[in-house]
Amino acid sequence: MQQTFFPSDRVARSLTLSTMAFALSSGVFYTVSALYFTRVVGLGATTVGLGLGIAGGVGVLAAYGAGWLSDRVGAHRVQAWATGLNGLAMLAYTLASDAVVFTLVASLAIGLRSASGSSKQAMLARWYTGPERVAVRARLRVVTNVFIGLGTVAAAAALLVDTPAAYLTAMLAVGVLLLLAAVPLARLGREVPELAARMVQHTAAEQPRDGQADDGQAASTRRGSSPWRDRRYVAAVACNSVVAMHFGLQTVGVPLWVATTEAPTAMVAVLLVLNTVVVASLQVRASRGTHDVRHAGITVRRASWLLAVACVLYALAGYGNLAAACALLVLAALAHSLGEVLGEAGGWGMAFELADPQRAGAYQGLSQTGYALASMVAPALVTATAIEHGTVGWLGLAALFVAAGTAAAVVAGRRSARGGTTRWARWTRREGARSAEDRSPQARRVRLS
Repeated sequence: MQQTFFPSDRVARSLTLSTMAFALSSGVFYTVSALYFTRVVGLGATTVGLGLGIAGGVGVLAAYGAGWLSDRVGAHRVQAWATGLNGLAMLAYTLASDAVVFTLVASLAIGLRSASGSSKQAMLARWYTGPERVAVRARLRVVTNVFIGLGTVAAAAALLVDTPAAYLTAMLAVGVLLLLAAVPLARLGREVPELAARMVQHTAAEQPRDGQADDGQAASTRRGSSPWRDRRYVAAVACNSVVAMHFGLQTVGVPLWVATTEAPTAMVAVLLVLNTVVVASLQVRASRGTHDVRHAGITVRRASWLLAVACVLYALAGYGNLAAACALLVLAALAHSLGEVLGEAGGWGMAFELADPQRAGAYQGLSQTGYALASMVAPALVTATAIEHGTVGWLGLAALFVAAGTAAAVVAGRRSARGGTTRWARWTRREGARSAEDRSPQARRVRLS
């Protein structure tokens, strides 16, 4: 637990402090934003939905763009700037007086949020290796869940006061917290001098060495390949993005579905608390071993089956009385939460280990683009299936999750069988050998001469 909230590693500690402030702001924003936009700004619900939909499209583009930029200027710099500017964008929500301004501000805020996510993934991919990389990502996930919950509790004060001034204060707090989240990131480059070199390490590794001809093959290596041309990686992103649509199921589908059952609407809060407890307790443990690609694929497949079970239990909750509905919803939420921790752990392992280490930013940007697309599509898909068609829709979602999880396991298995070791493992060995060669007496004599 200490390594989760108070890590000894300087980079992990800065990321954790930033994540705490970021997640607190998210909890407050999720709680009060809809009421602020409708009651204070005076926008209609349809206008808000349309504006956020447009902003979601911007977020998809920003996710990949930030990954591409991270390879060139350093992921730590992109993350610090994106987080700070996101804070300013959140403060700008207080100036959104009409639909046009609201849409512009929302596009900027969501785009910068996506950029922050992609650059964080790229930073983790470059700084950490093997099991440590997935473990740190899992700990940050735990911190995120816990502090979103704390932010939600804090925002309840604004709901209790229920005045425009209270909602405005909460929105200002969101922006200030994001500005604070940028502080540990901005100082990280100075406090860890070797960080900057690692973030753009591929540029040095790809330069021709002394006496080596800069032929066409070397030039091709420096240019590198686009992750869009890596069919296995694209397939892995597609499969994991479909599985990740369970987040939309949780935030949109479940609250709407609970309202159609005999269970009280307060069950929504109970299910969210249960999810937070499960993620905080099991996420780090679930991530163990997922640095192995094959194991990561199997983990995603297991997650998909748990999500399918959750869908069936959600559907059955619609047929029970109050007690039966509540019990089935709790069981569904438990299966859903277990599927979430396994799906996230396996997805991270595949995203990290199947990527080209010399294009870590672009690859992680593509991975985050998939998640951004999933978050855009999920609400509409869930409402069009489970909410509109009931049991048939839930069974359709269950089949979709199982198909995506099974496909992810196939992709991971083929990659493991073909490569034996991942690109990251081969690259690490190659760089280690090169470093040892540079430290040899012969190399030192050459440099001195």
